[in-house]
Amino acid sequence: MKKIWLIELILFVFIIAGIIFYYQNNQKLAKLPNPKISEGLRGSFGIDKNINEATIDNYLNRSDSVYIDMRMLKDPGNYEAIGGDSYLSGFVAGFEAVPYPLLVNVTDLPAEVGNTYTGNTLFTYTTDGEYIANYEESLEILEYFFPKDKYIFLMCGGGGYAGSMKNMLVALGWDENKIYNVGGYWYYEGKNNINVKKTNADGSVSYDFWKVTYHDIDFSNLHEVSE
Repeated sequence: MKKIWLIELILFVFIIAGIIFYYQNNQKLAKLPNPKISEGLRGSFGIDKNINEATIDNYLNRSDSVYIDMRMLKDPGNYEAIGGDSYLSGFVAGFEAVPYPLLVNVTDLPAEVGNTYTGNTLFTYTTDGEYIANYEESLEILEYFFPKDKYIFLMCGGGGYAGSMKNMLVALGWDENKIYNVGGYWYYEGKNNINVKKTNADGSVSYDFWKVTYHDIDFSNLHEVSE
């Protein structure tokens, strides 16, 4: 009798677990508002009016989306000069870092910031407004990190890298209605903040970069596009 009861209990647990698994993987996701550019200065960066630093907490952990922070761990640019932070001192939970300066040469930075990274990049942005692949794998890598069948949420420090990344993807064939520039981490005050910057007992500052899912690019293993 006890054995039958135990088997029935195990079966019941498996059925409940199956129902929960099915619900979690098949529940209908809420429809996203279409991307809409903000007014004023934020609009010049392409920051979205509806999904941004103030509202992104409502749109996290969607199975139909990817979440990408465009910052380097330590940007060579002097972002402190414009009230920002050259370090990736924190991020919104669920975002992975794919540094924009490794994808394409950065242009039009504020004069106070100076130069950012100037090494190898997957693409070159020309004075004619074209994106030229520097490696045979460039587009494949881009499609891996920014899948076309997903919604793409982009963030950076102040919104500039994210806006430039959206422009690049759209120019290369991505659907602009599936890409959101959600603005800058520097202005995020939500509940999903992950601190990377740490003040130690002796007053010194260090960074727990191990918390960041950071995607570097090994250019030495890529094949340059022949002229």
